[in-house]
Amino acid sequence: MHELAVTEEILHKAEEIALQEHALRVTDIYLQIGKLSGIIDESVQFYWNALCEDTICAQANLHFEAVPALIDCKDCGNQYELDHDLIPCPACSSMNLKIAGGEEFILKSIEVEK
Repeated sequence: MHELAVTEEILHKAEEIALQEHALRVTDIYLQIGKLSGIIDESVQFYWNALCEDTICAQANLHFEAVPALIDCKDCGNQYELDHDLIPCPACSSMNLKIAGGEEFILKSIEVEK
């Protein structure tokens, strides 16, 4: 359900930028969502469709870029992509690990029409 709050923030930021740019409408919004962020793009899209009705963002398309989950091994320095469950380092079998990527939720860019 935290997707609702996140989507509201996206809408507020897009409206703020559109106002600053004296835009007629927002056309596209580009988002990066990490696999470990817990944010589901389908849910964001669902809430977006409901929230942006009758706003300057009503016709805006959301574009989602998935950011892979990256793990750093603190023992051997190996970095690997995590596909599913947490696994030991494939290089040295250590569980002394640190998340290096995949927790992101980034509003990368917004395109407007003037």
